[in-house]
Amino acid sequence: MKSADSVRINLDFIEKDLFLTIEPRKPGTLFDAKGSFEENNEARFQLVEGCYYDYEVSDESYILKDPFDSIVREHKRRPNLGTIAPNIYVGTLEIPILDKLSGNKVDVISLEVQSVKSGYRDDYRDMLAFITEKCTDLLLKANSPVAHNFEVDHEQDSHTLYQRFAFIKSVIHTSEFAEAIHRVVKMPVTQWIEIHGTKDIRNARRLSNKSLKEVLRSRNRRAVPEKNRLRDLGIKSLPERIYSAQKIDSVDTPENRFIKHALETFLKFCLDINQIALEREHRKLLNESSQLIHELENQLQHSFFTEISNPTLLKLNSPVLQRKEGYREVLRVWLMFDLAAKLVWAGGEDVYGAGKRDIATLYEYWLFFKLLDLFEEVFDIHPKDIDDLIQPTSDGLSLQIKQGKSTPLEGVFKTGSRTLNIRFNYNRSFSGKKEYPKPGSWTTTLRPDYTVSFWPQGITEEDAERQELIVHIHFDAKYKVANFISYLDGSVDAKLDEEKKEHRKGIYKNADLLKMHAYKDAIRRTGGAYVLYPGAKGIKKTGFHEIIPGLGAFPVRPSKTDSGMGELKTFILEITEHFLNRASQREKAAFQSFDIYRTPPNEDDTLKEALPEAYRDNRSLLPDYTSVLIGYYRSDLQYQWIRQNQLYNFRAGIRRGSVILDKETVSAKYLLLHTKGDAYSGDLWKIVGRGPKYFSKEDMRKKGYPGPKGGYLVFSIEPVSDSAFENLEWDFKSLKNYSSGRSSALPFTASLTELMHNKVE
Repeated sequence: MKSADSVRINLDFIEKDLFLTIEPRKPGTLFDAKGSFEENNEARFQLVEGCYYDYEVSDESYILKDPFDSIVREHKRRPNLGTIAPNIYVGTLEIPILDKLSGNKVDVISLEVQSVKSGYRDDYRDMLAFITEKCTDLLLKANSPVAHNFEVDHEQDSHTLYQRFAFIKSVIHTSEFAEAIHRVVKMPVTQWIEIHGTKDIRNARRLSNKSLKEVLRSRNRRAVPEKNRLRDLGIKSLPERIYSAQKIDSVDTPENRFIKHALETFLKFCLDINQIALEREHRKLLNESSQLIHELENQLQHSFFTEISNPTLLKLNSPVLQRKEGYREVLRVWLMFDLAAKLVWAGGEDVYGAGKRDIATLYEYWLFFKLLDLFEEVFDIHPKDIDDLIQPTSDGLSLQIKQGKSTPLEGVFKTGSRTLNIRFNYNRSFSGKKEYPKPGSWTTTLRPDYTVSFWPQGITEEDAERQELIVHIHFDAKYKVANFISYLDGSVDAKLDEEKKEHRKGIYKNADLLKMHAYKDAIRRTGGAYVLYPGAKGIKKTGFHEIIPGLGAFPVRPSKTDSGMGELKTFILEITEHFLNRASQREKAAFQSFDIYRTPPNEDDTLKEALPEAYRDNRSLLPDYTSVLIGYYRSDLQYQWIRQNQLYNFRAGIRRGSVILDKETVSAKYLLLHTKGDAYSGDLWKIVGRGPKYFSKEDMRKKGYPGPKGGYLVFSIEPVSDSAFENLEWDFKSLKNYSSGRSSALPFTASLTELMHNKVE
């Protein structure tokens, strides 16, 4: 394949001396594949996705029509000139040529659009083969609709016909299948068989009983010479020819007959498809089926198959077919063939409709099955859900996977300490129209490619959303992302400058990372968002100390030997291990979110008063969570003892007025004192130490407490030094826990928020 500065495509089949000229705007992006394009069933002249090309039709009477309303852009004043911009299109691009005056199509020019990924052809074949294999595996399961019988209708829609053929081609047009046939031909199964007939008696070596009888009774005899020893035995004549049974090693076995039958079945299907494609002028289908017919005919022309007769009975339970190399592969392909020929996939139109090869979309579908395999291995995915992926329809068996259509699969993850519900979703939409605490996005509707959700068993998914008990992990497929890791590894200005240039070219790399941020930050209860791309290096960024919340990328490649799924599996196992930790920081943060946001705020929750700033030693000073003790002193003598010892005591035991050691009392940070006759109080103290201590009656007497009458709980206190509380008084009688009358001396608590709301102006 040679790079070209421009190509001139002869259109003499439309009109003499008519031609189309194409020039690339970027050098090295236009190719002439003369001599090699037939091998891949592609067009001769090849462009590159994402690049721009100027074109000109030599005669202004003819123009190019845009097949997708986004690829061919005509010049405003000269419509025979324009620009071809393939964007993300990959595959055979068929551009209609129109007569300018009549608007009628006169012919079609074919151009091939290459992917920027150098190995995209192999990736395409491998991914389509894997999808076909997974679909047929689903069909072969006991609970699947495989028992339904469908006849393949070759008269159906051309797109559906090509789709079915693409599945078949992915099964039998592989190096593995060709290698299997080669193994059969080179090392076939043989068997000893007897060949019955007559032979010259002079060549006879071993004689059976039947042969001996013929020696005595057979006609066409000759006299035995007089001096021959047989005369002594009374044998005067011998037949010229006698019956013979000879054993030979033959390849005409039931297993080899099956191999020949399978190849002939494949060939018959391709011939039918080829004839339909010829009648409908479906060029791509015609070329691809012709290529496959040629390969199958070459295989059947081997001398090995000329010695094999047609089968009368297919013994599919033969140990040879099921175990021997070569034979077992052909048997598997034959079983897949019939199912694949019946399979209709609505999503397939996104992949190869109208001749395109949307590798990025195929990669997304391929990843669905790879993830399904992974989650089936790690979790207990319900078989009924998996069976629902294949549904019988009027025209065959339909694969229920398509972009934009949510495909949920449920399962469980069981351990000795916890059981989690699992839901694996393909293309789940998170609506942006639902208010908290309902699930979804709090900005706009978002739809990750894949979402795995975890929540405890024993609670519905809806309730788990409301109680902040569910966690979503999102994955997006990015086949076209190149050098993605360089954008995750740093934020060098030079990289951002390069990115800005690429944005102007339509290449968005850093945007893929930003999209993961959008998933994590906008979709409620999201624990992580990750890119899956066919690269070589993975990376994980954690938001805090634990594996989630996080962002990152995992390399998952369309490779049969090193797909990279091992690293992703390790990550999923780490995630599940994380969910087993009941003391994780994520669990604590989830509860705090639930506790804080479960009720909307009201006017009473608003506090705009001056308070000490919540930093350093005051970092935990949140007014709603800061408790204030309101305590009573009965005399000046007691008050002097409080000030002198910087201690405040509450009655302990069963005496009236004993303090209740609830959470608010024990964790109180401030003490507001008042006495008889006070309407307001500004006597605020700071509680220090780790909590109250018990002082006996004797301990109190030693401390000089006036008239102790029993044991007490004692708090250490110190004067408040925060200027925010200077010269303030509070109406403590308006606090909700205050009791009037004889109970006015009883201790109680209030939050700092409530106290500040009752500040005396």
